[in-house]
Amino acid sequence: MKVVAAFLLAVLGRNTSPSAEDLKAILGSVGAEADDDKIEMLLSEVKGKDITELIATGREKLASVPSGGGGVAVAAPTPGGSGAGAEPAAEAKKEEKVEEKEESDDDMGFSLFD
Repeated sequence: MKVVAAFLLAVLGRNTSPSAEDLKAILGSVGAEADDDKIEMLLSEVKGKDITELIATGREKLASVPSGGGGVAVAAPTPGGSGAGAEPAAEAKKEEKVEEKEESDDDMGFSLFD
């Protein structure tokens, strides 16, 4: 991602075909290491292509990827009441497990104010 970001910064700075040295300079300016293999791979993939077309193609591909973030599906209670008592108990167990995870993540061995 660092290499892609450096490439996009170079293009944004009106360098329509940045070289490996340009990307290394951008990455070096923020103290990031430049991986020559990744730089060469990116440059070979985008060589001769328009960046706006690449971004548009990428957006189309990402549109088909499920993004999650939807609400939790909750089963409706049955009118006969035959399984209504089991559902709340199962939900309570799930909630307890979630709370335990949160508690274990509260203190990660250091304090924000140390």
